[in-house]
Amino acid sequence: MGGMPLNDMPWWRWRSNVRSALHMLSDPAFQQETWLAGRPGYGDVTDAVYRLVEDTWLDNWSADKYIGTIFRDAQEAQLVDAAVLSVLRIMHQVGADAPVAAYMEHQAWPEAVGAAREAHLRLAVADGEDPDVPPHSLEVLAIMTGTADTPA
Repeated sequence: MGGMPLNDMPWWRWRSNVRSALHMLSDPAFQQETWLAGRPGYGDVTDAVYRLVEDTWLDNWSADKYIGTIFRDAQEAQLVDAAVLSVLRIMHQVGADAPVAAYMEHQAWPEAVGAAREAHLRLAVADGEDPDVPPHSLEVLAIMTGTADTPA
């Protein structure tokens, strides 16, 4: 694909988590077929938001802080900030434990999905990956980042 490899970033595991979350948050068909349908292995909206902000604290400060470690440039950081703010605004209004449908029915959800899509596209293309493949399961993400439990 000719892009940069994902693991060329110093904090590539964090980038992987952010990308996974943005990918799921940016795909309405995935949300319908997986989250709304309750398909196991992919978490839910809250899990995706947690991956966005768990290690990065993007709910407390700008993605600019991570240019050169998680994000390649200011444009990536700006797009991620916009997506995080859009999704968090909805989460604060409907509640972290709300059912998936509450997020998807929120009047601002299409805007949040669009912001996540812009960020996802930019990061995926920069990593040399096809942004339109379906999101990976959380198990595959754990294997990719080396965080999966290995058998004894």
